[in-house]
Amino acid sequence: MKEYDFRLIFKLNHKKENLETDLDRLYEAGCDDAIVGVGKEGYLALDFIRESNSGHEAIASAVENVNQVFKEAKLIQVSPDLVGVKDLASIFKCSRQNIQRNAIKSDFPNPVYNGAQAIWHLATVLNWFVLNNYQVDPERLEIAELAMSINAAIAVQTAKPKLLDRAKILAAI
Repeated sequence: MKEYDFRLIFKLNHKKENLETDLDRLYEAGCDDAIVGVGKEGYLALDFIRESNSGHEAIASAVENVNQVFKEAKLIQVSPDLVGVKDLASIFKCSRQNIQRNAIKSDFPNPVYNGAQAIWHLATVLNWFVLNNYQVDPERLEIAELAMSINAAIAVQTAKPKLLDRAKILAAI
């Protein structure tokens, strides 16, 4: 079995659910491998380190465990997905300057946001590092690819169909 480290964030139907009484049920449902955060009213964040045969299986079983307790819970985000220079330096145990030196290379992935602090999808950066012969934890890469894909699927659900079709055309240019 492999070990997968990820975070799931859910929006709860706060009217029906009482977090104080349901935290024990969450543990009993199989989330004994998660640190639970309930800081923002109406939301639930769980940081998992889950053993599983695959990243997909790890995330799917975690979502299923949460849905056993919180029937109306809606998955709104999976991490790790978006990262900055500081995050990447921590992952690769190097300096921020080293990451910045790589980030200015012409073949480095385009950032999702390129403001004062650039932000990338972790999966695209990890794949770049793999192509450039760096050691990358395969489970981290698998989870990052899944997180990016799941978050994209969540975002597509909120898009207007006509605008989404037009956006796909523009994105292909």
